Amino acid sequence: MSKTKNACDFRAFQAMHQIGLLRLANAWDVGSARLIESLGAKAMATTSAGVAWAAGYADGNRMTTDVVLSLAERIARAITVPLSVDIEGGYSSDPRQVGELAVRLAEVGVVGVNLEDAREPPELLARKIEGAKAALANAGLDIFVNARTDVYLAALVEPAQRVDEVLSRAKLYEAAGADGLFVPVVVALNDMRQIAAGTTLPLNVLSWHGLPAPAELEAAGVRRLSAGSGIAGRVWAHAEIVAREFLDGGTLTAASKPYADLQALFA
Repeated sequence: MSKTKNACDFRAFQAMHQIGLLRLANAWDVGSARLIESLGAKAMATTSAGVAWAAGYADGNRMTTDVVLSLAERIARAITVPLSVDIEGGYSSDPRQVGELAVRLAEVGVVGVNLEDAREPPELLARKIEGAKAALANAGLDIFVNARTDVYLAALVEPAQRVDEVLSRAKLYEAAGADGLFVPVVVALNDMRQIAAGTTLPLNVLSWHGLPAPAELEAAGVRRLSAGSGIAGRVWAHAEIVAREFLDGGTLTAASKPYADLQALFA
């Protein structure tokens, strides 16, 4: 990707987080990305869990960077909307290696990444963000770094302390150069309001049981809503039902997307 195109795509993706509620129906392969784009998606994001399962790995930083880069390049070539890739913890504890991965992703057309702290010290994620941003700047490129904190998802602190812990980490990640804040499994509107008001980073939440309606999320200050692995998981569930029917009885009765329609996605 040229530096000029990277800059334009980065700014376009960044602008999508300023007003309204950006909905990202996360893809897990090229086909799902094309299908989702054809439905009117303004941007594309991958789900690390879905990508891992499709590639034959368990979720949780088990993939190689070659797998991630190969898929990112193929999706970027197949779609026209901005692409963000979930790189989990960056597949390394070395900020320099995370920076190298960020540059390689930008070079194949990626304009955003999710980078998470999980159960690692927040200072480590801050160093990874700094490493990514420094490497990108040296290459004349940029990527929207969506800093994911698992304070809620992994129950890292007591419930009463979660908002303060998220805001403490958000301040650290923002200082390191993060462009967004992803807080999976927060579902209470009051918590979202406090988090959104306590940071300048646009707030991203995950589609989860008990999550309020999109209009309520937007009013609370949320700027990005992700499906995560939810769509991929439901596709796997449907595939299991159809495959079981065929294996047990040799029939296929469920509705199928027409062959011609699928062909047209890749014409």
